[in-house]
Amino acid sequence: MTKRLQDKIAVVTGATSGIGLATAKLFASEGARVFITGRRKDALDQATHEIGHGSVGIQADSQKLADLDRLFAQVKSDAGRLDVLVVNAGGGTMLPLGEITEQQVDDTFGRNVKAVIFTVQKALPLMGNGSSVVLTGSTAGTEGTAAFSVYSASKAAVRNLARSWALDLKGTGIRVNVVSPGATHTPGLVELAGDDKAQQQGLLDVLAARIPLGRVGNPDEIAKASLFLASDDASFVNGAELFADGGQAQV
Repeated sequence: MTKRLQDKIAVVTGATSGIGLATAKLFASEGARVFITGRRKDALDQATHEIGHGSVGIQADSQKLADLDRLFAQVKSDAGRLDVLVVNAGGGTMLPLGEITEQQVDDTFGRNVKAVIFTVQKALPLMGNGSSVVLTGSTAGTEGTAAFSVYSASKAAVRNLARSWALDLKGTGIRVNVVSPGATHTPGLVELAGDDKAQQQGLLDVLAARIPLGRVGNPDEIAKASLFLASDDASFVNGAELFADGGQAQV
């Protein structure tokens, strides 16, 4: 390993599985001291065991401001600062126009917009010149997707938050960027097809057919894109969206 995050303090939210877990593992292997969050203690304990390297799991729901206060209070107490923040917690469900519910809108925007805003805002006092914020976006924020409009709109909001925050943070030396995965083989993706394994594979096959590389991504590939944005290699990258999508939203 190149140790591109040697001695850095990193927080990765929503890191008990999928892209978040892969990112936390990679950051730890690259020398960072990693704090992760998750809502379920059993999954959080398993994830910290898998990550190793002295990682710390903090049970937190990013929609709850008191949980965020507790998260960053512990980071401040244990580490004194924050160099890298990956805001990965989020998710969504599929409903077509005509069936969208108020609950779905509130849940999706609560997880993908409200939680992102307050996670970053509450982290800022611990961050300084050279720090990096990486927001998890999605190709859905750029493309139209049937039955996925609410989720897609929430991810389009994430993209604009990064643009606006790059201006708000002018002069601080804090960079804000977005990594936008395409279809990636994670538990959250396959669960959109339900519990049936054949239906899950069918979903992956349909998605792969839309991608110029002919396959869906894996979480490690997205983690590497986040590592670049988090590291000093991206010291002049700010307000940008890095697609890790196999060409899905590029053609």
